[in-house]
Amino acid sequence: MDEPLTEELLDELRNSSSADDYLKSHPTTTRVLSEYLSELLVTHERERKDVIREAGIDSTYGYQLFTGARKSPSRDKVLALAFAIGCSLRETDRLLQAAGVSKLYVKERRDAIIVFCLDQRASLEEVNETLYHMNERTIG
Repeated sequence: MDEPLTEELLDELRNSSSADDYLKSHPTTTRVLSEYLSELLVTHERERKDVIREAGIDSTYGYQLFTGARKSPSRDKVLALAFAIGCSLRETDRLLQAAGVSKLYVKERRDAIIVFCLDQRASLEEVNETLYHMNERTIG
């Protein structure tokens, strides 16, 4: 899962003689939510059932997300999964992108709080307490 940084790829694209040359050496892929969730479980040595429970997601719905049967979760459901798995900010943004929802944006007050909590390795309960005390909508 060690991928080049976007900035590095942008430099390579800018230095390429054509877009076609760049794309031949850097094929683009679309991340599939269920596949990325499975990768994250392996990386973080987590069990699917535990993550679904800790995220506070209905077990049937959670299994549908992990198997690809359900492809359009809400942004908050994805954030709940990210906290339950123990994702980094980069992993969380990639997970949000794979789900087809907006990535975290630190210029938004609620998102800034969520980013801070991710960096602090807070639990879902802790981020929700922080959001609540700062008069922001909790996750899930």
